[in-house]
Amino acid sequence: MDTSKAAFDDPERLERPVFEAVIRPHRSLGPEGFRIVMILLCLCSIIASLPFVISGSWPIAGFFGLDFLGLYLAFRINYRQGQSFEVLVLTPIRLLLKKVSARGEVREFQFNPLWTRLDRQDDDEFGLQELSLVSRGQHVVVAHDLSPGERESFAEALSRALSEVKRGY
Repeated sequence: MDTSKAAFDDPERLERPVFEAVIRPHRSLGPEGFRIVMILLCLCSIIASLPFVISGSWPIAGFFGLDFLGLYLAFRINYRQGQSFEVLVLTPIRLLLKKVSARGEVREFQFNPLWTRLDRQDDDEFGLQELSLVSRGQHVVVAHDLSPGERESFAEALSRALSEVKRGY
């Protein structure tokens, strides 16, 4: 029996994912840790500014407040950027990459898996630095938010899945 003919007899099989991945940026400090850091920083700022307020140099307390505010804003921006993610779905007939920014903007890229290859930029010292999907002149960076080690294992898994699809699934 011809396996390629069998695949076309079952249209659901063509849309069934062979590989799926959701890639999110890693954030090492959770909400509870963030709250603890902010409380400790606030207490330190208050304690450090008290001698200046007592001695009459009260404007210096404002600078301690600005330090606290600056660090708070930096953390909030970092967490907001952590809301971005990538979704990659590989089926026998298409490779869909969906990039969602922190603002909720969605960019979709569709590739034919038979014409798609992975392009790697390796560094001898630091490992896999950039992974891209390349097909018919289109070049899209994928898994940018992963560490080099995670990017390497992702590249191996995606490469295996692409090979499987190209062999006829």
